[in-house]
Amino acid sequence: MTLTRVQPFRRCSSLLPATLAGLPLALLKATALELAILAGHLLLYPSGITQERRTAPPPPPPDAPRLPAQDKPPVLLLHGFIDNRSVFVLLRRNLAQHGRQHLESLNYSPLTCDIRTAAELLGRHIEEICERTGHARVDIVGHSLGGLIARYYAQRLGGDVRVRTLVTLGTPHSGTRVAPLADAHPIVRQMRPGSDVVEELRRPAPGCRTQFVSFWSELDQIMDPVETACVDHPDLIAQNVRVSGIGHLALPVHPAVAAAIRQALDLAEPGVDTAAPAGGLTVA
Repeated sequence: MTLTRVQPFRRCSSLLPATLAGLPLALLKATALELAILAGHLLLYPSGITQERRTAPPPPPPDAPRLPAQDKPPVLLLHGFIDNRSVFVLLRRNLAQHGRQHLESLNYSPLTCDIRTAAELLGRHIEEICERTGHARVDIVGHSLGGLIARYYAQRLGGDVRVRTLVTLGTPHSGTRVAPLADAHPIVRQMRPGSDVVEELRRPAPGCRTQFVSFWSELDQIMDPVETACVDHPDLIAQNVRVSGIGHLALPVHPAVAAAIRQALDLAEPGVDTAAPAGGLTVA
């Protein structure tokens, strides 16, 4: 699998023709990987049904070196449609092994029928995290629908005050046309192109302070068209990262994507509101 960076605010569709020649074999491999990940996730799914227990981190040993209190913001992991926090088992372990000390996963109700309501509830949860940890801002990694809920909070509900960086993985920012039979569910209708929610996200957002990093794959069969997983908004600080060779379910699981997520979260100096450096996001 290879990862390449797309410059901010560029449409992904311009890159698609170059990938079509090798698509059949790549698609076959990606589909096989998706099925394997799905099987593993079904085994883990029961472990993530209940909400995560909120506990204060243990105090460091007396002889441990003292680190700055505001070293790195907490990271909140937000799952996708009809999923739960178990999807982030591997990503969470990866982030923890590389210095992220405060990680939380949030389950929103499977009965959630409105992205706006889910975004409001997310905001309350983030306020609780900030109060509990003493941090003024958080980072969010959202998979699929989770990224759209987090974007609505940051862009439309003033959540940019609290969200430093939002990383989205296969999120239908402009709406997806996949599985039209699923329109019976109201939240699926809100993820369609031209829905009220999608149109709200097209509105001006001057001064939005959150940094957006969106990972998209040309083999993501949940995104139709695939470029809908890119953030395309003139007012947002955004980077779109193209992932080659994997599908929708692999985005929160693959170690190479995890490494790129870590880099995205580390773009800004802790506590400093700044745009990405001139070189943009660099991934291996």
